[in-house]
Amino acid sequence: MDCGADEQAKQQNGGHGGAGDDPAEWKKVGELRAVVEAQDPASKEEDDFMLRRFLRARDHNIGKASAMFLKYLAWKRTAKPRGDVTDDEVRNELAQEKLYMQGHDKEGRPMVYVIGARHLPSRRDLDEFKRFVAYVIDRTCTRLPAGQEKFAAVADLKGWGYANCDIRAYVAALDIMQSYYPERLGRVFLIHVPRVFMAAWRMVYPFIDDKTKKKFVFVADADLDAALRDAVDEAQLPEMYGGKLKLQGYVAARSSTSPPSTTTAS
Repeated sequence: MDCGADEQAKQQNGGHGGAGDDPAEWKKVGELRAVVEAQDPASKEEDDFMLRRFLRARDHNIGKASAMFLKYLAWKRTAKPRGDVTDDEVRNELAQEKLYMQGHDKEGRPMVYVIGARHLPSRRDLDEFKRFVAYVIDRTCTRLPAGQEKFAAVADLKGWGYANCDIRAYVAALDIMQSYYPERLGRVFLIHVPRVFMAAWRMVYPFIDDKTKKKFVFVADADLDAALRDAVDEAQLPEMYGGKLKLQGYVAARSSTSPPSTTTAS
């Protein structure tokens, strides 16, 4: 599964047509498709919007984009042999409730809220964590409205300390996002950033490509309320940031039938 909103957008736009579409770019997409389908028949299963994202990620260089896309197909066979990552395959990660996939920003991008202090490397299995990254991105992308290809995130680092520092996991997450889900990330607000985190950031920063670096925004505490409200409507903003959205974790969502309950981030 890779985000069914693409096909929906394509149908609504009558193929490739849409506001701001570039015929020359779509011609290059066609050229890219010819190259990758000749090398891997599985390319036929992926839509033109996905190919366009890989093309854009490599500045419309067909040689580089085709190499990147073929690498993605090889990864997909191993990481998602059934086409999707199931809840059971990431149950330990889900149980920690360190991430919420709810709400949209003012641009219609699905939001992801990450609670950094709930990630403990002593409790994680790296392979499961990698599956979890794909799981989160795939499910976030199913919430994309027609015409939108990106998601946004808030990484809340309140209470983050050395016990939470996990450079291997951070680099793995970046690699998956940049290599296999290019042009999906719209923006990440890093908030409540403790000084100690900057040592970890300096270690991770060299692994972030230039395009992605521009998408990380550090928000000072004094500017937090204004920054979040400028980006997200009150109804879509979590209660813990002064909005009206009640965040519901995985455990609460699974048990909501008897009786209904919610797990709220703090």
